[in-house]
Amino acid sequence: MLLKTFGWSFAITALGLVAAVFYGGWTAFGVVAILAILEISLSFDNAVVNAGILKKMNAFWQKIFLTVGVLIAVFGMRLVFPVVIVAISAKMGPIEAVDLAINNKDRYQQLVTDAHPAIAAFGGMFLLMIFLDFIFEDRDIQWLRWIERPLAKLGKVDMLSVCISLIVLLITSFTFATHAHQHGGAHADKAQTVLIAGIAGLITYMIVGGLSGYFEDKLEEEEEREHEEEEAAARGGKQRSAVKLAGQAAFFMFLYLEVLDASFSFDGVIGAFAITNDIVLMALGLGIGAMYVRSLTVYLVRQGTLDDYVYLEHGAHYAIGALAVILMVTIQYEINEVITGLVGVVLIAWSFFSSVRRNRALAAAEGGAAGSGEKSEVSTTL
Repeated sequence: MLLKTFGWSFAITALGLVAAVFYGGWTAFGVVAILAILEISLSFDNAVVNAGILKKMNAFWQKIFLTVGVLIAVFGMRLVFPVVIVAISAKMGPIEAVDLAINNKDRYQQLVTDAHPAIAAFGGMFLLMIFLDFIFEDRDIQWLRWIERPLAKLGKVDMLSVCISLIVLLITSFTFATHAHQHGGAHADKAQTVLIAGIAGLITYMIVGGLSGYFEDKLEEEEEREHEEEEAAARGGKQRSAVKLAGQAAFFMFLYLEVLDASFSFDGVIGAFAITNDIVLMALGLGIGAMYVRSLTVYLVRQGTLDDYVYLEHGAHYAIGALAVILMVTIQYEINEVITGLVGVVLIAWSFFSSVRRNRALAAAEGGAAGSGEKSEVSTTL
């Protein structure tokens, strides 16, 4: 099972490390290995959240996620995306941007760094909406009840998550503009860019998330109708029609997953520049890490880990909330990538051990109930 799920990741790791040695020797090998570990540590919470969505898809769409989705994640976000950002921000053609990335790495790094406020605003708002919509939903299973109970009650207010996100964006852009003005106005024009990028992130979430949620609800309704038709067909001996809506629902959930992965990859791409500004090494290292995140997602789905450890999804969403805040803060202040990675790891580890304690308590309660039942049977027999 482990080899089947992670086989491609192991193969890509071997190929990527060998390619790094041929490209730049053992130094490049070390850089690629470090980047892969950075990507995995920063995106573990991404895998947990992805698994919660992917488990609703059938085997076909899980394969699409591992094939087409990997191409988008590895080549699109880790290789093409930084080049596109440079092309847009520097107002140059894509060929010029690629030439710059290969032949003038310092200038390329500077342009990507200059574009960071807009990238962070877009990704931060998208991730913040995911966290807020999760935390404001009333759930049967609650992890940190002292936080989640009152917030679930507040969540009954319509559009509350959108209002809070817009307030956060306005405060961030206003603070950024004020700071830029006090220090000579070098980045004053970027305050407007931050505001526009943040609104774009919010709109993207509402469109993609809304469509995937809409089709998911439709799919559930269709499944109920399908079940009723199946029973009627069994009684009448007729063939029932195939459900066509599942494809649409799965497609929009897949699209939602890709946008989600893009938002998660922002901090990894930006953080990678602290290690190297070589676009080839960056693509190799982050690509290997992205493969493991994909494989880990499928592993969690197939093992039913989220069903066994019910607080994991909560921990991942808290990590998303922390990452959203960190991205918004990095618009103005620098935060070490190690801190970003550790926050997510700590929250997920905490939720995992909380799940283990819950499972043990439930098992002990069931054992105690079974024991008392046996005693009562014995006393009745006697």
